[in-house]
Amino acid sequence: MEWYADYVARNADDGREGRLVTTHRFTESWDSWEVHPEGDEVVLCLSGTISLLQELADGPPAQVTLGPGDYAINPPGVWHTADIADEASVLFITAGRETRHRPR
Repeated sequence: MEWYADYVARNADDGREGRLVTTHRFTESWDSWEVHPEGDEVVLCLSGTISLLQELADGPPAQVTLGPGDYAINPPGVWHTADIADEASVLFITAGRETRHRPR
């Protein structure tokens, strides 16, 4: 994700208060998990349907399905990924510092 590395380099001085605000249109499920240790991530579904999977410390992954206008929070330190049934557009507000990815 070269664009993400470029963003981090440009905004490193924002510190813990910095937020990455992006929209994406997805046509397939994610091929990786990610985690944001520095803060919450707001996930707002703009169109379509997205199913978030969150690896919670106290049990099996939780699944949250979002339709247009629905939102969820990925808490700091919670690994998450998403399944897309058909197509979805999503707005993310992310505490981007120290974000990590791993294969799904």
